[in-house]
Amino acid sequence: MIQIFGEIISDLETPSFGFEKKLIIAKNTGLFKKDTKKKVKKDENNIKQKLLDYLKENFDFIKSLVVLVFVEDEADKCELMEFINKNGIVCNFEYQKPNQIQTRLKSITNAYKVNIDVPTMSYFIECCGTDMQDLINEIRKLIEYAGTGGNITKDDIDNLSIKKMESIIFDLTDSLGKKNTKVAIEVLRNLILAKEPVQKILITLYNHFRKLYLVKLALSSNKDIIYALDLKPNQTFLVNKYKMQAGYFKTDEIKKILKELIDLDYKYKIGLIDLEVGFEAILCAYC
Repeated sequence: MIQIFGEIISDLETPSFGFEKKLIIAKNTGLFKKDTKKKVKKDENNIKQKLLDYLKENFDFIKSLVVLVFVEDEADKCELMEFINKNGIVCNFEYQKPNQIQTRLKSITNAYKVNIDVPTMSYFIECCGTDMQDLINEIRKLIEYAGTGGNITKDDIDNLSIKKMESIIFDLTDSLGKKNTKVAIEVLRNLILAKEPVQKILITLYNHFRKLYLVKLALSSNKDIIYALDLKPNQTFLVNKYKMQAGYFKTDEIKKILKELIDLDYKYKIGLIDLEVGFEAILCAYC
């Protein structure tokens, strides 16, 4: 944080050569986030206070020559926030909920007179993620394919849309849970053929089974799955999918798969096994 503080001050004091004003964007600085550790908290408070004092003392100069933007994933109430709120603008961008995403995409398909029903729209979002730019790009592709008066189907989505890695891992896990070795290995090989880094596949698969394990723990202790998985508002539609997939496995089976993935990562890093071979061995052993 000390480095960030120094960089902000340095950028503020550097003239905007040839331009009336300059734009400074500071992303995820941590200056607006509280820390529970006493020593860290004391040091951070000093830095925050120094920055606040600097902004107050040089406000007129900064206002006339600089547009300073802070972009933070999390921001707590503090003196620095209050100062910015009083002298600038604070905008809170909330994640859109699934129904809001569907409504926005539906308005786009309606504008081009293309039909898509609710279940297909839900499937589309499950496959392509919740990033609005990605969704708009993919829905426009499907609109062009369907044509005016046409219908977008699940087959169209499967054949034309670029699925997110997480969605493909869901497909792989479905096949694994249903003991369908052939399809599970086919999904894995298609990922590799699509030039997805094998190490990335390993990490994503491990994180997915870790979430299934958390779902098992949440269900056994009657805890909220959304809280247990730390899902964002635009990801809550995944709860039922996680619950369904967790039902395919016993808790001990998930723990065993997680251990095997960890062992595979270790053996790969010391050169004892090829990742692709190790993946297929784990899938075959479980199925």
